[in-house]
Amino acid sequence: MKAVVHKKYGSPDILQLIDIKKPVPSDDEVLIKIYATSVNRTDCASLRGKPLLTRVATGIFKPKLEISGSEFSGIVEETGKNVTSLKNGDKVFGFDDQGLESHGEYMKISEEKAFIIPKNISVEQAAAGIEGVHYAYNFINKVDLKAGQRVLVNGATGAIGSSAVQLLKYFKVHVTAVCSEKNINLVKSLGADEVVDYISEDFTKYNQKFQYVFDTVGKSSFFKCRPILEKNGVYISSDLGYMAQNLFLPFITPFIKFLFKNKKTAFPFPGNIKRSILLIRKLIEEEKFHAVVDRRYTLEEISEAYKYVEKGEKLGNVIITVVHSDFK
Repeated sequence: MKAVVHKKYGSPDILQLIDIKKPVPSDDEVLIKIYATSVNRTDCASLRGKPLLTRVATGIFKPKLEISGSEFSGIVEETGKNVTSLKNGDKVFGFDDQGLESHGEYMKISEEKAFIIPKNISVEQAAAGIEGVHYAYNFINKVDLKAGQRVLVNGATGAIGSSAVQLLKYFKVHVTAVCSEKNINLVKSLGADEVVDYISEDFTKYNQKFQYVFDTVGKSSFFKCRPILEKNGVYISSDLGYMAQNLFLPFITPFIKFLFKNKKTAFPFPGNIKRSILLIRKLIEEEKFHAVVDRRYTLEEISEAYKYVEKGEKLGNVIITVVHSDFK
C-alpha cells in the first residue's frame, strides 16, 4: 500500500509517498480502506512539531507516528476477532488529534474510534469537518452558553470558524462573524446574523458588545478584545497566543477580575473526541451542519496541500482523495 511518511519534524517538503506493508489489525481493531482524508491545522502542527508543547504528545525528538493524518472516511475491510460494533463493509469516519496515520490507502484503528457515516452525506463530506467541529464544540463547552446571547466569531471561514458559526446557530445564539468581504455570502449561508469585514473594519472596535468572543484563528488577544466584551464576558482563542498567554490568563484573570470588569479568558482544551463526533453525526443526520470544502488534492499532491493549509487562507477544509471510484 502507499502511505505518506515523515521520520522527522520539518516542512511539507519532507513528506514522502512510499510503498509499505498493509497494516494488520489486532483482535480489537479494524482495517479501514481509506477513501478520503484531510489536511488540517492539527496535521500541520504534528508535521512541524510546533508549538514545541505539542511534542509531549507527538514525540519529543521525532514523530511517534511516521505516517501522517488525523481524519478519515472509508470502509471496514477486516475486523479483529473481538470487534462487535462494526462489520466488514461498514462505512465509517473518525478523527484523533494524536494522529491516526490516515494519509495512506489503508489504516488500522481500534473499533471505538471508528463511527458509522450518516447516510445523507458523501464520503468527501464525511472526511471533512470533524476536526473543526471538535475544536469549535470545545469553545462552546467552556462557557455557559444560552439562547439569545451575542457571540463574535473571528475567522469564520476556517474549519473551526465555519463549524463554530453553525454550532452556535444550532444553540440559538446571535452570531457576528468576522471574515473578508469576498466570503460574506458564504458566512451568511452558514447562519451568521451579522458579518464584519476585517479588511475595512477593525472588529475589536465594533459598536456592539458580546458575551463571548471566539477567536478561531488565534490572530487577536484578550487585551485587544476586552473593549467589545460585556461585563462577565469571556475571550477564547484557538492559539496559545504571545508568550503562551492564553494558557496562563485563564488562571490569572479570575483573581484580578476587578481590573477587567469580570471579563476573563478560557482555554478550549479539546477533550472527549467521541462526544464531538456523535454531535456532528447527529447534526448531519438532521441536516443542520454542512462541512465547507475548499480544495481537493490526491495523495501524490499532499505536500502542496500542507503548504496551502499553512498559508492560513483556506475556507473550511482541505480534502485528500485516496480512492473514490467505488464509494460515494
